[in-house]
Amino acid sequence: MDGGNPDGPQTVTDQATGADTRAADDRALVTRFLSGREEAAFRALYRRHAPVLYRFATRLAGGHAAGDDLHQEAWIRAAERLAQFRWESSLRTWLCGIAINCRRETRRARAIEGERSAAGEVEHVPQVPASDDSRLDLERAILALPDGYREVLVLHDLHGYTHEEIARRLEIEAGTSKSQLSRARQAIRRRLGEHREFRKRGGVS
Repeated sequence: MDGGNPDGPQTVTDQATGADTRAADDRALVTRFLSGREEAAFRALYRRHAPVLYRFATRLAGGHAAGDDLHQEAWIRAAERLAQFRWESSLRTWLCGIAINCRRETRRARAIEGERSAAGEVEHVPQVPASDDSRLDLERAILALPDGYREVLVLHDLHGYTHEEIARRLEIEAGTSKSQLSRARQAIRRRLGEHREFRKRGGVS
């Protein structure tokens, strides 16, 4: 996919080698951090993974304000638990798993406090920087979904989790994950259709 590669597209072997190199670099940084609590090593880990984790947290939480909080909490827990990481997955996958757990706990606490939960409350959708209108519309449509729909769609369609994995992560049934994904996709298509129709009539979103 990388048209800027002067040597042509990457092969599967190239991609695997790159992943191995990134994993080795992550492991070396984690070792440095754990052995001497070296702040520079942790900052390097943060720079490597924060952009992806922030996008993930923002989509999962449904907006930048909640995403900021989720992103920060995930990193705090990661720093506390790095010594327990067994390298059975990539570090990035582990970080995203922490964010999912944080998000689930937040929703559970909210439900206990009697606030509106999955099918009800959604955060007002902020402006999402983007250079392409269709991409902007898609981001807005994702953020506007009810919590349960959005979480399943982000995990399944954007990050490749299976319904069984989602069920374990979110503590729901696999059938619930499938139905929420179907409804999320329908809502996305409907919202994007409304945006296109609005533009045809000369409106500004």
